[in-house]
Amino acid sequence: MSSPPSDVAAVPAHPAPPVPTTGRALPNGLAAFLVFFSSGAVLVLETVALRLVGPYVGVTLQVTSSVIGIALAAIAYGAWSGGWLADRRNPRGLLAPALVLAGIATAVTLPVVRYAGEVLRGGAASGILLLVALAVFVPAALLAAVTPLVVKLQLADLRRTGQVVGRLSGIGTLGGITATLLTGFVLVAALPSTVILLALALALGLVGIGLGWYLRRQEPTELPGPARAALAVLGLVGAGLSTVAPNPCDIETAYHCARVTADPARPSGRTLLLNSAQHSYVDLADPKHLEYAYTKWIGAVADVATPAGQRLDALHLGGGGFTVPRYLTATRPGTDNLVFEIDGGLVELGEQELGVRSGPQLRAVVGDARMLVAGEPTDSRDLVVGDAFGHLVVPWHLATREMAADVRRVTRPGGVYVQNVIDYPPLRFIRAELATVAAEFRHVALIAPPEALAEEQGANFLIVGSDAPLPLEAVRARLNEVDPKVSLLSGAALTDFVGTAMVLTDDYAPVDQLLATA
Repeated sequence: MSSPPSDVAAVPAHPAPPVPTTGRALPNGLAAFLVFFSSGAVLVLETVALRLVGPYVGVTLQVTSSVIGIALAAIAYGAWSGGWLADRRNPRGLLAPALVLAGIATAVTLPVVRYAGEVLRGGAASGILLLVALAVFVPAALLAAVTPLVVKLQLADLRRTGQVVGRLSGIGTLGGITATLLTGFVLVAALPSTVILLALALALGLVGIGLGWYLRRQEPTELPGPARAALAVLGLVGAGLSTVAPNPCDIETAYHCARVTADPARPSGRTLLLNSAQHSYVDLADPKHLEYAYTKWIGAVADVATPAGQRLDALHLGGGGFTVPRYLTATRPGTDNLVFEIDGGLVELGEQELGVRSGPQLRAVVGDARMLVAGEPTDSRDLVVGDAFGHLVVPWHLATREMAADVRRVTRPGGVYVQNVIDYPPLRFIRAELATVAAEFRHVALIAPPEALAEEQGANFLIVGSDAPLPLEAVRARLNEVDPKVSLLSGAALTDFVGTAMVLTDDYAPVDQLLATA
C-alpha cells in the first residue's frame, strides 16, 4: 500500500472542538477578590454548618468529620466541574451566575436542614452524612467552581501559567484561613447561625449581581431570560422558606442551641434543652426538687458524704441548668459552689430564666474546666461534680487519667468525686472511664440502672470516687429513698464489670469511638 506524499499534512478524522474565547483577562485585583471571597465563603459555610446540624445529630467527632469530609468532597467536585466548564464555555458568562446560585443555595440551606433535621434526628451515620450533605454540598461546590473559572480568564499568557495559578491558589488559601479565624473567633460569638448564613447568602448574591453588571459593561453577555427568571424564583423561594422554617433554638450561645420550656405538670418546673436534647431540669420554687435520676443519685451521695446540713466546698465541672449547685445551697446553707462553665451564654440564660443567683454561695467562672481545675489549690474541695457534656458526650480531655489526677489533687483526702457519664451498649466508654478514675482514686463505685448494666439500653451512669472508704451503706440507704430500683456496684462486682477496659490518657482517649454502638 502506497503512503501519502510526505508534504501533505494528515487531516484528523475528528477535529477538536474550538476552544471558546475568554476575552480579555479580569483586572488582577478583581480576580484576587473573587478567589479570596469565594474560598472564604466555603469555610464560613463549613464552620456554621456544624452548628446548624448540631441540634439534630449532635456535635460529635463523627459529625465534625462528616462536615469536613463533605466540604472537601464539594470543593473537589466543584473545582473539577468549574475547570471542565471553563474549557467548554466562556467563563465570563458563568462567574456571576455561579455566585448568585451559591447565594441562593446558601439561603435555601437553612430551611432544608431544619425540615430535614426533624426527620433525620439522631446519631445514625447515614442520617448524619445526609444532613451534612444537605447543609454543605451544593453551595460549597458552586463556590469552589469560581476559582478555576477565574484562572481560565487570567491565562492569557501561557508563559505565566504557573505564576497565575500559584498566586490565585495562594489567595484562595488565605481567604479560607481568614474566614475560618473570623468565623470562629468573631462571627459565631457575635451572631446567630441564621444571621451569618443569611448575611453570607446576601453577600454572595450582591457580589454576583455586581459582577454580572460589570462584565456586561466590559463585554456584553446576556443571560437568557428563562435563566434570569429561574434565579429570581429560586431566590424568592429560599427567602420564603427561611422565614417559616422551624427553629429549634430560643437562644443560640457560642456553643449551644438552647431552649427553656415550662413543665405543664409542674408550673414552676423548667427544662433546659441543649441542641434539642434534655439537659437539665430545675424547679424555680423548690431548689431541693431533683427531677432526673442522675441528679437524684448525685444528691444522694452529697447527702451522706458529710453530716447533714454541714456546709461544703463544692466544685462543679459544667453548669448547665445549675440544678445541683442550687440543691446544695438549699440543703447545706453556706456551701461554696464554684461552677466552671465553658459557655457564658448558659450562665446568662440561667440567671434570666432558671433562677440562678450569683453570690457568695454560687460563683460561675466561664472557661474550660480542664484549664481552670489546673489553677485550683490542692486539697480545697469536699465535693467535685463532673457533669460537663458536648451534646451527649463527655469531652475527651475531661475523661482522661491526667484530668482525674488533677481532680484528685483538688479533692480533700476525705472528699468525693462524682462524674456523670452517658453510654450505650456495649458500654465500652463507661468501663474505660471507670478504669481511668480507679487508676487515681483508691475507692470507686458505680450507680446505674440495672437494665443499663445488663446492656439492654443506654443510660446515665454515675461514677463515685474517693481516697477514703466510701459510705456505701449510707449511699444505698439514701438511694432506696430516692430511686430504689437503681443498682450500686463496688468491690469485686465492679471489678468484674470493668474487666480489661483501657485507661484513657491524654495521649489516647478515643471517646467517640468507644461510644459508637456495635
